[in-house]
Parts: sequence; structure tokens; C-alpha cells
Amino acid sequence: MSKLVLELFSLNNRMIAAGDKLVADLGLTSARWQILGTIVAADRPQPVAWLARDLGAHRQNIQRIVNDLEKEGLVAFQPNPHHRRAQLVVLSDKGRQVYETAMRLQAPWINELSEDLRVEDIETTHKVLTALRRKLEGDGGSEAQD
Repeated sequence: MSKLVLELFSLNNRMIAAGDKLVADLGLTSARWQILGTIVAADRPQPVAWLARDLGAHRQNIQRIVNDLEKEGLVAFQPNPHHRRAQLVVLSDKGRQVYETAMRLQAPWINELSEDLRVEDIETTHKVLTALRRKLEGDGGSEAQD
């Protein structure tokens, strides 16, 4: 397990560097891209604290990046009917266009990355990583699912 964790650290660093390189011309970093993706994946607008929770990150770090994204017109803040101070974060039209462009760049890259890997191995790896993440989140992770 220790070898796996060390490999995950190394992989994470390389994935972030590769993601940064892939979307640099769009004015994004891997962190910005992850936040845009988390906004897209949510079924409704969320406050920064919820985005941070979904990313497993500190709220303050996500707030700083979201503020930068807002200054660049990629996201906007909307009033939150449930909490006066915790505004909701939504993608702007520009943000959606940038995110969609990033995903078009990502498709051939991910296809090349997964070349020669068996679907079954990818699925097993996903289940193991999901179970580990859930254990770290305190859910126990007994049933790794999508």
C-alpha cells in the first residue's frame, strides 16, 4: 500500500503538470480547470464551500481561485436564497466556452494516455481509488461505486 500511495503522489504531480500544459493557452491551470469542471458537474449552483468539499480542498484556496475566475469573467456570483453571505458560483458564457474548449483538448490526450490499458483494469483501478478516497473522507468506502 505504501508503494501505491507513493505512486499516486508521483502520478498526481505529473497529471497536474500535464493538465497545466494542456490548458495553458486557454488561461487555465489544472486547478482552475478542476473548479470549472466541478461547477459543470454539479446539478445546481453551489457556494464555494461546497465546491471545496467536492474537490477535497480548503475553502480558502478555492475561494481565491474562484475570485480570480470571476475577475476574468469565467464565473459569476449569484445570490444564495439559503445563505446571504455564501453566494452561489455559476459559469458565465465565456467560462462555459473555455471549459468546453479544454474538454475538446482533453479528449485526444486522454485517449492517448489510456492506449494499451484494458477497460477492466481501468474499472478496477477506479474502484480501488474511490474506496480509498471514501475511507479518507470517513465514509468507510466498503462499496466503491461511480
